[in-house]
Amino acid sequence: MSKQILGILSTVLLLCPFAVSAQIWIENPLKYDTIAELIESIANILFWTAAAIAPLMVLIGAFFIMTSAGEPAKTKKGKDFILYAAIGFGVLLMARGIIAAVRFILGD
Repeated sequence: MSKQILGILSTVLLLCPFAVSAQIWIENPLKYDTIAELIESIANILFWTAAAIAPLMVLIGAFFIMTSAGEPAKTKKGKDFILYAAIGFGVLLMARGIIAAVRFILGD
């Protein structure tokens, strides 16, 4: 068993210089150079996805109100959809604004 471990360890140690030199030829698959850029890109994707979903939620709420036929439960459900979509969109915009304010204060 120890001969196998010794063989594996020696193989790894012998291949280390090749692995280090291979890093020069391997290109970065991401188009971002830093973690901050990657996180910012993910945040932008989430922002625009949520910004696209908010009007759809308002439309769903309006649909519930229009098809409620005076039934209070469905009307309340529709109003709740619209209210929560508006609150969510407001929180989304405030989060974006807070991030911009912090970046401005830090001078980034």
